Amino acid sequence: MSQLVVRNIEPEIVEALKQRAAAANISAEEQHRRLLREALGRPRKLTFEELILSMPNVGRDEDFARDYEQTMRPDPFESK
Repeated sequence: MSQLVVRNIEPEIVEALKQRAAAANISAEEQHRRLLREALGRPRKLTFEELILSMPNVGRDEDFARDYEQTMRPDPFESK
């Protein structure tokens, strides 16, 4: 694995990283890795179930019923 050295970080940022790591009971280095993965990693794909459940409830089925008499086009090949 690669290594990354970050220099010239403000002391309050370092302290915040250490505090967040302590709250999660992990090392500051591990917290740093997690933050980088979260910020730069690819988002996890939703499962089909999660995708369906994430869709907003926008109405009842009746709200989307078609009126076929209004939507049907005349048959251009039908003789009159």
